[in-house]
Amino acid sequence: MKNNILITYDLNKSGQNYAALIEKIKTLGAWAKVQQSAWYLHTSYSSKEVLEMLSTVTDYNDSLFVAQLSEANWRGLSNEVSKFIQEQWWK
Repeated sequence: MKNNILITYDLNKSGQNYAALIEKIKTLGAWAKVQQSAWYLHTSYSSKEVLEMLSTVTDYNDSLFVAQLSEANWRGLSNEVSKFIQEQWWK
C-alpha cells in the first residue's frame, strides 16, 4: 500500500532553490500542490525516506515538515486538487 504524505517547507536562505525542491517532490510519486509551500504526495516511500531525499536539495537552515497521513479534510482547494487527492488516497 502506498503512503499519503504531506510536505511543507520554508526555504530561509537568500537565493533559495525552489525549483530543485519542487522537481525532487515531483519525482517521488503522484503529487498535488495544495498550497504555496504545501504538497500532497502519494508514494511508496515513508515520510522519513521522503525527508531524507528532500534534504539533498535544501540547505541546513531550511525547514521541512514531512508527515504520513491517515485522514485528511479540507476546504478551499481547487476542484482539480480535491479530485486528485480523493482519487489517489486509497490506491
